[in-house]
Amino acid sequence: MRRFETLSELAACAGQDVATSDWVELTQQRIDGFAEATGDRQWIHVDVQRAASGPFGAPIAHGLLTLSLIPHFVASALSVCQVRMGMNYGFDKVRFTSPVPVGSRLRAHLHLLQAGEVAPGTWQFGWQVSIEREGHAKPACVAHWLCRWQQ
Repeated sequence: MRRFETLSELAACAGQDVATSDWVELTQQRIDGFAEATGDRQWIHVDVQRAASGPFGAPIAHGLLTLSLIPHFVASALSVCQVRMGMNYGFDKVRFTSPVPVGSRLRAHLHLLQAGEVAPGTWQFGWQVSIEREGHAKPACVAHWLCRWQQ
C-alpha cells in the first residue's frame, strides 16, 4: 500500500502510475449477491448450469460489479492520512473490454490523470483505472473515474 500524508502530496503524482491494488477473487457468491442487490439476474451471471454451456463456459461477473469494486481497489492500494471523507463523483468513460468468468482474480492499476482543489479543503482526482484479470493481457475494464476527497 502506498501512503500519502496529504491530498496535495497525492496530487503531485498527477500524470503518474500511483499504485496497484490487491487481488480480489470473483466468486459465484459475490456475483449472486450483486445480482440480488441490483435485480440483474440474467442467466449468464447466476445460472451456473446454463452458463456452463454458454459462450464463456461459466458464469461471468456483471460489468457493473467489476466497476463497483473500484473503491475497494483504491482502499487496498493507497491511503491518505489527512482525509476526512471521500465521495464518488462519477465516471467520464467506462469500457468493459473482456469478460470476467467466475473464479477470476482482479486487481486495479491506478494512474492519476489530474488533480486539483475545487473548493477550500476539497480536492478532485481524475483516475485512469485499468482492472486486470490475472493471466490475461487485455484488461477486464478501463474507466476514467472522478472522486472528491476532503481534508
